[in-house]
Amino acid sequence: MIKLENLTVRIAGRTLIENLSLTLNERHHYGLIGRNGTGKSTFFKILLKTLHPDMGSVAFPSRVRVGHIAQEAPSGSSTPLDVVMSADLERLKLMKQLEAGDNPENIADIYERLMVIDAFTAESRASSILAGLGFSQEMQLKPLSTFSGGWRMRVSLASLLFSKPDWLLLDEPTNHLDLEASLWLEDYLKHYPKSLLIISHDRHLLNVVCDRILFLHGQKIQAYGGNFDTFEKTWKAQQETLKTQLAKQEAQRKHMMSFVNRFRAKATKAKQAQSRLKALEKMEVLPEIIQNPEIRFDFPHPEKLAPPLIVLERVSVGYSPDVSVLKGLSERIDAEDRIALLGANGNGKSTFAKLIAGKLSPQKGIIHRSRKLKVGYFAQHQVEEFDLQATAFEHVLRKSPKLAPINARATLANFGLMGPKADVKVQNLSGGEKARLNLTLICLDKPNILILDEPTNHLDMDSRQALMLALNEFQGAVILITHDWDLLASTMDRLWLVANNRVEPFEGDLEDYRRMILKGDQVTSKPKTKKDF
Repeated sequence: MIKLENLTVRIAGRTLIENLSLTLNERHHYGLIGRNGTGKSTFFKILLKTLHPDMGSVAFPSRVRVGHIAQEAPSGSSTPLDVVMSADLERLKLMKQLEAGDNPENIADIYERLMVIDAFTAESRASSILAGLGFSQEMQLKPLSTFSGGWRMRVSLASLLFSKPDWLLLDEPTNHLDLEASLWLEDYLKHYPKSLLIISHDRHLLNVVCDRILFLHGQKIQAYGGNFDTFEKTWKAQQETLKTQLAKQEAQRKHMMSFVNRFRAKATKAKQAQSRLKALEKMEVLPEIIQNPEIRFDFPHPEKLAPPLIVLERVSVGYSPDVSVLKGLSERIDAEDRIALLGANGNGKSTFAKLIAGKLSPQKGIIHRSRKLKVGYFAQHQVEEFDLQATAFEHVLRKSPKLAPINARATLANFGLMGPKADVKVQNLSGGEKARLNLTLICLDKPNILILDEPTNHLDMDSRQALMLALNEFQGAVILITHDWDLLASTMDRLWLVANNRVEPFEGDLEDYRRMILKGDQVTSKPKTKKDF
């Protein structure tokens, strides 16, 4: 049990949490939610004792292990499998004692403890976790120095899961995972036998994994039973009840003040007037209704073009002349298509997106494009290429210098960057605001095809909802790569599997794909029937 009493936290003079008392019970899976900037990550730092509260206390039971992902990814010549196995410190200590043989009389006790902690299956358990996060058997035995930062962060996550802390703290754990690893992680966390506290804007993850929701707003944390959907229904009902109470209270207040104003000067009514004034002072102060600012994305309507927009004829593509990432691609894209690209990281989803966007030229074959075709391509690396000293408004005018300033601001407002936000330097924008600026810039040309490669990584839940609605209203084609299950399920109607150097239609639905991933089956374009499962 974690007990917080009278907790107050201030950052740079701003109060994020004030006079909070809260108890977190063991064996529950808590989801911590709230708008960006409300203090969720700060709350984690308080629990991890890397930040001290201004007032109040945080109490943990003795010998409780709290685990979180290290900020720095592991590196060096060690393999992912070695790093993950070394995370179980007790096993390592016991194995060293066993090898040393200094105290023969304790050998039986050491063996008994090793059996209790399941030490002799450590390698298979570590390998299974790494496999779930996308590491093949070959990858598990390569030096960490051969992996990108993103893959090394997966090793950090695998190490944390392998160590099985009493309290597992995760901050947006799926942000840099592909759909396949995200589905595996959801299933793993759902069955995690100990206590879990997770920050996430991923509605599907919160629904699958969590049995309690902690809502951080107004410098307080309110606890709700159930998953996110249950919280949302309860919270909306509470807001409606509060709205009714506020209206009733305001009517009472007006009625009492009317009496006071009419009769306070009359001697015969003065006592009654004073009595009503005292009643007004004692009237319960109800909380304000939470008014979240509306976030809306408006994709411009593209020019209508005769079908098809793009046709591929036996196309091969890669990054060096003698190596093809994808081969023999023969596909067609029309204006009404909503295509989700499935497949593990490294299979070529982003390569295919770059090919369609015109960022890569085919090595073989032919691409036929509609003559007036415009493609909008969103990728995370584009955010890193922004001029950090320029404002969002300046970026728009640089991209479209003929655009009138008032129209430039209106365009930014269409993606939630209205008013003063348009004049903030990019270096001071949040990750979600940079993503919105990226969407703004790619939509200036009114594209016929939107290619979105992990667009939700830094978007909060309201922004993800806005993106979903905007995609459903968009009148062009969409190609989507995302780990966000709800966004896929709500917006896409065609599934293309990128695997084995090919891009082919996946004949099942998302649930078929999910079952195949969780069973560890080889994913093919044609799913197994229910009899096969």
